[in-house]
Amino acid sequence: MFETTGKVLYTKREAAQLLSISLRSLDYLIFSRQLPTRRIGRRVLVHRDSIEGFAKRDHVSIRSTTISPR
Repeated sequence: MFETTGKVLYTKREAAQLLSISLRSLDYLIFSRQLPTRRIGRRVLVHRDSIEGFAKRDHVSIRSTTISPR
């Protein structure tokens, strides 16, 4: 999935690009603890294994659920 650059930690912007999601969506994943992060000073970084693990998991889309008529 990733190039062999030897990089282990990614910025939020880089992680969002790797997952093909918006930065706002990534912030939601972090806030809801679906994607763990590491904090170094003021920087919030995402570990490569966390990104890969999240990408491999099955996800239920909220919009894909149907509401049954009354």
